[in-house]
Amino acid sequence: MAVAFPEVRVGEPIRCDGLAVFPLFAEPSGGVDYALSDEAISEGSVIVEEVSESGSVPDLSVENKGDLRVLFLEGEELIGAKQNRILNTSVLVAARTKTNIPVSCVEQGRWGYRSRSFGSSGSHSPSKLRYALKASVTRSVRAKRGHRSDQGEVWEEVERQQSSLGAFSGTSAMSDTFIAHRQRVEDAQEKLQYVEGAIGAAVAVGGKVISCDLFDKPATCQKVWKRLLSGAVLDALEAVAEEKQAGAADVERVVKGLVSLPWEPADPVGEGEEYRASSEGGDYASALVLNDVLVHGSVVCGV
Repeated sequence: MAVAFPEVRVGEPIRCDGLAVFPLFAEPSGGVDYALSDEAISEGSVIVEEVSESGSVPDLSVENKGDLRVLFLEGEELIGAKQNRILNTSVLVAARTKTNIPVSCVEQGRWGYRSRSFGSSGSHSPSKLRYALKASVTRSVRAKRGHRSDQGEVWEEVERQQSSLGAFSGTSAMSDTFIAHRQRVEDAQEKLQYVEGAIGAAVAVGGKVISCDLFDKPATCQKVWKRLLSGAVLDALEAVAEEKQAGAADVERVVKGLVSLPWEPADPVGEGEEYRASSEGGDYASALVLNDVLVHGSVVCGV
């Protein structure tokens, strides 16, 4: 089964220290009407809460009171309620509906209400966490266990990176790692500005491409650009300096490889169709499609 990826052109990279961001361009495909989760939460048209008073670590409740469907992105962080979570997969929540979404905990040391509902942290999971997430969720989907992650592996990766970057958190919260390095993240985001017209971004640290994200339209890419890069900055802070730098040809190999991956359908959480794939080299990819339009496609590359 093939997923209809657009013909992608790789742009010139923008670089900051060991981090390189390659803007990705494609002809407009019409796009899909939706609001992004952080906008909808801020406006109050979407409420994200625990599924019950007692809560459930791998699930959250989303009520969309608005007239537009809402897009949540795999790896985005939601903070508040009983503990902070990240999305296990990208989800389109239909207008005027209520549904549960699959998540993972990124705050192991807290299980008590800080607020009744969740807000957006503005941060996105670093690539090693995204890799652990996408790989374990893909295994769960293939085993017909839904979009469950390996929660223990997620906690281990959050803790490993905190130790590596010297960030302290009383509750082992990923958000505290971002807070500890806020200035470095913001400085890098300032240098790595969105490139007009881009519908996606490929990120490389040193000589290795670590991730690639594609969206249905430039407007979405522009809005999530800084958030996507927040996790990549932490990746770069951990990396050992190396002379080799990834180039456009490296990104083109990853992007072109998406087309030939052995894509398999997965039961979607919300609207649209979901597909997943993995390569012999250990890359994991997913795609969310609605009405034959790729809303969000992503690949996280193996070590």
